Amino acid sequence: MGFDSVLLKIWFVEFRIIDIIDIALVTYFLYKLYFMMRRTRAVQMFIGLVLIIVVSFLAQATRMQEMTFIFRNLRTVWLVGFVILFQPELRRLLTHVGQSRLFRFFTKDQTTAFVEEMIKGVMELSRRGYGGLIVLVRDTGLKNITETGISLQANVHASLIVSIFNPRSPLHDGAIIIQNQLIESAKCILPLTRTPQLDQSLGTRHRAAIGISEESDALVIVVSEETGNVSVVENGEMVRGLDSDTLLQTLNSAFSYGLQSDIA
Repeated sequence: MGFDSVLLKIWFVEFRIIDIIDIALVTYFLYKLYFMMRRTRAVQMFIGLVLIIVVSFLAQATRMQEMTFIFRNLRTVWLVGFVILFQPELRRLLTHVGQSRLFRFFTKDQTTAFVEEMIKGVMELSRRGYGGLIVLVRDTGLKNITETGISLQANVHASLIVSIFNPRSPLHDGAIIIQNQLIESAKCILPLTRTPQLDQSLGTRHRAAIGISEESDALVIVVSEETGNVSVVENGEMVRGLDSDTLLQTLNSAFSYGLQSDIA
């Protein structure tokens, strides 16, 4: 049985094996794109686009000639509009694919440098007694949080992290958002946790770290200004008193970096 063989027929529509594969791939692509965009402003445009596609398919299936003619002539415009409207989300999707295990082997050196610089920056904040709040984005988009800060789009360097959280810096209040190994924004405002059963000694930074981890799958690194202690927050749970080795172990577990502890 070849790919062009008819697998089943519903009314006047024939489904071949290649059609099933085609539909499965498109469905997966749309699902991943929606997953990247959920909790962002682009999701409403995405839902509207899907509705237009459904209407186009129904018009063609029911042989509505005028509607089919309109949608057929708008296909090129849709393609250009799709790329323009969803450029950030498409870039995030392609980066997500590039960070899969299949491709991670080819970018291991870059990942090693990124993690090394981040850990060095965190440990230097701890040594100097600077407070820090670093949000590492995973699957859940945080575009609404990123937009509350100042866009940087900068490579991660230890010196830059220290400079941002220097108490004399205008960017030191709030959090930095790191996604795709880039510092996307600084001075971002995070939602505070509403959980009442918390240690009363926890300050605003720690409460904000717990709050964003409760609303997303992000991993948050917090450096206490008072004690210099390094903590990691994930899914509303906080682990305190980390050193460079345990921080690396936590990052390896959360992101599957697979890096050795001697990089820090």
